[in-house]
Amino acid sequence: MELFGTLLPLILMFAIFYFLLIRPQQKKQKAIREMHSALQRGDKIITIGGLHGTIDAVDEDTIVILVNDNRKLTFDRAAIREVVNPD
Repeated sequence: MELFGTLLPLILMFAIFYFLLIRPQQKKQKAIREMHSALQRGDKIITIGGLHGTIDAVDEDTIVILVNDNRKLTFDRAAIREVVNPD
């Protein structure tokens, strides 16, 4: 019975860590993966570095972004922070 009393706090701490830290991070990573896989030509995006542009071409691992004055820049797909398409 004393073993149960010793393990209970450890189990509770693990459960708290899981629900407060691990699970929300997994959900965030899943949402980012879904956003990256749904990128398409014409989407207005912001990169991790803060560059605003429009997607001109999408490849498996890279994306060509059209910025002002019709300049094209190539980025890794993972460098896209968010899609800001007006709904």
